[in-house]
Amino acid sequence: MDSKIEFLREVAAQNNTHGLNLKCSTWKKPHRRHKATRQLITDEWKRVTNGSDTNKNLLTYFNVEAPPSVYPSKKYCDITGLKAGYKSPGNGLRFCNSEVYSLVIKPMAPGIDQEYLKLRGDNVVLK
Repeated sequence: MDSKIEFLREVAAQNNTHGLNLKCSTWKKPHRRHKATRQLITDEWKRVTNGSDTNKNLLTYFNVEAPPSVYPSKKYCDITGLKAGYKSPGNGLRFCNSEVYSLVIKPMAPGIDQEYLKLRGDNVVLK
């Protein structure tokens, strides 16, 4: 038993990395990564109340517009609101699992499914 402890002490002595400096000596912690929300609002308030029309095209945090996302929109279950991976072939309702489909969507009356689709904005409007 003592030989095992001595062996472990020898290995620990060989693997002593306490003296090694693994960090870069020139690295410094950044002073501030982002502006605080209060400071953003204050800057925007100063810009608005200044009244200068020369900076109409000046980009700020509040007027930057982004193009539409290239990612597909997320689809949620019409019944539970969870992430939906399935769509009912009969009425087009989205559902998250087979339990929701078998207990709620399958026995649903014909008019009620259009109400759920209306909430999502995907209902059929006959003219």
